[in-house]
Amino acid sequence: MSQTIEVRLRNRLSELERVGEAVESFGEAHRLPGKVVQALALCVDEVVTNVISYAYDDQADHQITLRLSLGTGELAAEVEDDGKPFNPLDAPPPDLTQSLEDRPIGGLGVHFLRTLMDGVEYRREQGKNLLVMKKKLPV
Repeated sequence: MSQTIEVRLRNRLSELERVGEAVESFGEAHRLPGKVVQALALCVDEVVTNVISYAYDDQADHQITLRLSLGTGELAAEVEDDGKPFNPLDAPPPDLTQSLEDRPIGGLGVHFLRTLMDGVEYRREQGKNLLVMKKKLPV
């Protein structure tokens, strides 16, 4: 059984269903705890949604690559795209003190990354954004 899978996605919101299915099936194949899979699925969905929605200035097809891998005691997800340079870790934290009615829509994706993942790294390499999310597995 492979410890790594790679899913190539088009920059279309219709691809989000495939993202969820990939994370779920990877979790099932490796018997990962449901809470870990849910947290990763939410974060990957947020990241891929933002890439599709904001990374491109044109209507052309672009490829987004999702890699899921299992290491010793850790699950990792990488999202790679050729969109505009953007480090989500530079985004300011949302103001969670405002009521839901007063809060702007969106802006929680980065908050989820920071609170649900055990590690998040961003790099820009060879004209591509690479975001790596890591989640420790319970012993």
